[in-house]
Amino acid sequence: MITEFEEHAKALGYKDFTAIQRAVYQPLAEGKSVLGLAPTGSGKTVAFALPLLEKIKSEDGLSLLVLEPSAELAMQTQRVLLEWGQLIGLSVEGMIGGVNIKRQIDRLKSHPNVIVGTTGRITNLIDLGKLKLDSVQSIVIDEADNLLSEETLPEIRALVDSAPESASLGFFSATKSDLLSHINRWFVQDILTFDVTKIDDTQGNVKHGLLEVSNHKKELMLLRFLHMKDFKALVFFDQMNTLQKVSGFLIHHHIREAAKLTSEQRQTSRQTALKDFRKGKVRLLLTTDVAARGIDIPKLPAVINFDLPKDPRTYVHRVGRTGRMHQDGLVINMGDDHDLRNLKQLVRGDGYELTKIYFDENQLSDTRPSHPVETGDSEAKQKKNVKKSSDDRTNGRKPVSHKSPVGHHEGKRKHKHSKRKGMHYKRTQK
Repeated sequence: MITEFEEHAKALGYKDFTAIQRAVYQPLAEGKSVLGLAPTGSGKTVAFALPLLEKIKSEDGLSLLVLEPSAELAMQTQRVLLEWGQLIGLSVEGMIGGVNIKRQIDRLKSHPNVIVGTTGRITNLIDLGKLKLDSVQSIVIDEADNLLSEETLPEIRALVDSAPESASLGFFSATKSDLLSHINRWFVQDILTFDVTKIDDTQGNVKHGLLEVSNHKKELMLLRFLHMKDFKALVFFDQMNTLQKVSGFLIHHHIREAAKLTSEQRQTSRQTALKDFRKGKVRLLLTTDVAARGIDIPKLPAVINFDLPKDPRTYVHRVGRTGRMHQDGLVINMGDDHDLRNLKQLVRGDGYELTKIYFDENQLSDTRPSHPVETGDSEAKQKKNVKKSSDDRTNGRKPVSHKSPVGHHEGKRKHKHSKRKGMHYKRTQK
């Protein structure tokens, strides 16, 4: 490693390479093509950044192209490459969709050394003749299991063909798809596979919990999570309409600590949501697998599967957002008994230990409450309790304590007419 990178690594507190960084450093530095498989949060961006950047000279022009599946991930990767690249005088530009293309074309005139972008925008710039890959030394396809599908493979191959045959390729992913298993069929480069999944030691202690909640009570459970001190979570949905419905529910109850991160939003809205979530201003970030793919939230306490994933690969990517770089994490899987049993069966072969958890006294517990209350409270009463807790929070008062997983049976007052003429009395039901 060059001196500038060694000094910066020490300043950041890096003590040693992670498994994936050790595995691919020398092959990439030697110009070889690699497929790197490692868990989320194991330092894959730095794994390809250091060996590829240190080969570039500022006068070389465009030398490294990195493709990402989303604008958010492209910007995240751009920040990392810029952090290291500027130490040796390299320029890094981002080319993503949803941004003024004329401004991007203007920035290309400065001949950046590194470009990080989304496939659609990069292909668009190439088709317009504004971006040429003649001088590219390396191309990285990040989140490769997502970017390389039957639908996108032809586009990626055409893009790679626009670069010299001598350009090395780097594919990085947390999971292995069928296409990645046969990666050498699709590209002329000889691609070496480095799978460090079993030896990676960057993952912290992550608890995978099964929280039994009926489908029509999940929204209320999100509100109860906000009573937990320092709680913050990515909340995953399968369907956009469900996400929008839950978002509307939270807005209706005056919850300001929740936001959306979806592919349908404007770029500025997505950036604001991510920034507020990282700062802790937002504590529940409602998202989908597409929008949250690969996003790094340092020290994220929890991931909530509002909708349970339908395949093991999706589960791996979702839960990998928490417990990164030796931090502890929590995964909360919400569903009824049937759904939770199916989930256990789904991920049984992936080494996860899923155990039942309960919500009691405003906290999560491994022990069933001694006075469990099922989700049988009337909807009107639930909403009354929710509104009260929301009003208390917005007025700066301490949130109301709820002592049951999904509803607290408070005393009910019923007015009954006395047999005595003109008189009534109140009886309190205990």
